[in-house]
Amino acid sequence: MANKDYVRRGRGQKKPTRKTAARKKPWKAGLVALLLLSGFGYGLYLLSQDPEPPQPKPAVVKKPQKKTAKPLPPPPEEKWEYVESLPNKEIQVKAKEMVVSDVPYIMQCGAYKNQQQAESRKVEIAFQGISSTIRKKTGSSWYRVVLGPYTYKRDAERDKHKLQRAKIEPCAIWKDQ
Repeated sequence: MANKDYVRRGRGQKKPTRKTAARKKPWKAGLVALLLLSGFGYGLYLLSQDPEPPQPKPAVVKKPQKKTAKPLPPPPEEKWEYVESLPNKEIQVKAKEMVVSDVPYIMQCGAYKNQQQAESRKVEIAFQGISSTIRKKTGSSWYRVVLGPYTYKRDAERDKHKLQRAKIEPCAIWKDQ
């Protein structure tokens, strides 16, 4: 198959733009708008000249004669069993015992390259009534903001939710090594 040279082929003819056609007769749009506006005004005039319809006279309604029927029996009295039995019942609930972990839990709420950022995060956490510490990892330039240690994971989760409500995120909980 032979290669085609698209560069020397040239371009097609330019298509005429439609802008010139729209500018030639702007009076048509004005005429249509004027006709619509006058039609709307005439309709409003006709509605205002229309008299109100006459009010119909209320018809006299005859009450139907009552038939003598047997009176309804009184409703049966319902006696519910739970009304007497509920106050006397006692429910026994066995709560799960909280497992104390051998390794305490910690919560990290940020790792920063400079100490100033870590201090500002520590202050934000302190405003929520939770104490935190800043740990610098040995052999690294990272400063971690750490809360804990917690003996129960539930305590760490409680503090995490408190910080989330204060829009302090992200915080991660794990076991301390």
